[in-house]
Amino acid sequence: MDDVTDRSLRALGLAEAPREHPLLYPGAWPADSGLLDGECFLPLDRLVHDDRTPVLAIGSNACPGQLRHKMREFGIMSPIPMVKARVAGVDAGVSAHVSRMGYVSASPVSAPDTVRELFVIWLDDEQLTVIDASEGAPVPGGNFDRAWLPAPDVRIDLADGTRLPGAYAYVNRHGVLHDGTGVPRTHPGEREILTELLVGLPRFRELFGVVPEEFCERARADRRLCERGTRLFIEEKLVTASGLERYVAGDARAQHKGSPGTGPSLSPPLM
Repeated sequence: MDDVTDRSLRALGLAEAPREHPLLYPGAWPADSGLLDGECFLPLDRLVHDDRTPVLAIGSNACPGQLRHKMREFGIMSPIPMVKARVAGVDAGVSAHVSRMGYVSASPVSAPDTVRELFVIWLDDEQLTVIDASEGAPVPGGNFDRAWLPAPDVRIDLADGTRLPGAYAYVNRHGVLHDGTGVPRTHPGEREILTELLVGLPRFRELFGVVPEEFCERARADRRLCERGTRLFIEEKLVTASGLERYVAGDARAQHKGSPGTGPSLSPPLM
């Protein structure tokens, strides 16, 4: 078996996309940095790519299968460097919205005392436009704003000793779910969060069923049902701020006209 076959997404367990299998969210992440190139995850020759835009992946954007799925939707097959980083100041919270992809996604939250391993994906202009569209960032009704998280507020250290000056992240416009005390909670995994919500919220259960599989089946592509679920989070007083809202530009859409690299907006697919 040659090296290319050895490093196929399928062989590495990285091929499945949560957009097709919602209960797998956030999907499988690579063990280390690499280059997503078609059906393969190849070694990288460098960790910093100054000609690209760094985006901190909090949820499924760190899953090669999900990235490939998003890019293919727009016919884009160009490689994406994915760099493992040690990140301080940010954690993965729970989005206060129900996605039409059939899951409750992760959203970044301010966590000054937290240090964890996340991925930085380095996107060219075309790829960045696709990811922006997938997060709803260019449109008023979208779920996320793309915001620059600067050092030293957020510290991003790479394996070669480089500390990035910052990176973009997608901040949820709906806020995030809290832990009962008003503090943003962390995302425990899709099956776990759905089970908790379905068991603990009778009105949520009325909308989406009694088990996670039923939630996924009902939520997928049903915009009105997802909107009702999102409103329910507010009505149940489960929503709080992520703590990252201060990094979102006054006119969030303006960032898509500036540097680094943003191409023309695409119509967003289901979010």
